[in-house]
Amino acid sequence: MNQAKETRLLILVDMDGVLADFESAFLQIWRTQQPDKVSIALEDRRGFHLVDDYPGEYKELIQAIIAAPGFFRSLEPLTGGLEALKTMQDLGHDVLICTSPLENYQYCVPEKYEWVDHYLGQAWVNRIVLTRDKTVINGDVLIDDRPLISGLAVPAWEHVVYDQPYNRTLQERRRLTWQNWQTILFSAEAGAPASPTGR
Repeated sequence: MNQAKETRLLILVDMDGVLADFESAFLQIWRTQQPDKVSIALEDRRGFHLVDDYPGEYKELIQAIIAAPGFFRSLEPLTGGLEALKTMQDLGHDVLICTSPLENYQYCVPEKYEWVDHYLGQAWVNRIVLTRDKTVINGDVLIDDRPLISGLAVPAWEHVVYDQPYNRTLQERRRLTWQNWQTILFSAEAGAPASPTGR
């Protein structure tokens, strides 16, 4: 078996906050719709869920923005993310977009598909894995901004944290950005995972 085959990885990549700029879109709408209410810049966010950082009485207002038609379709790509996906694939790795829908999924689900089709093309639509429980999805690496991921299974993948202000208290995992991802994922010094299946 050649070296390229031995080091081929199945890489799962989260969407919101990793590929798509969820935070900027929300903040722009929030400041437009609620100019008299407190707004929290990304660098000051400490909870993974928006509602955890805002006063409790704003919960329904926040959820209404996120669940509104057009919100997920309007997200801008985070700089470097789409290029990173294509480079991973060009390097011979298998790459899937692994994303969780809102419980109020009416617009969220089709708009995630539309977003991927628009920015990456139809071939990548076929690489979407939509699940509320990422622990049951097989893979070598999951790149995700959520600090703690739990579910029904002990995951096969290593959780590599996509760096965001709200997950920086988590110290024990590797973390990356789209500026340093190749060094973090693939350098021996960074502890790059070996594919357990030899795919």
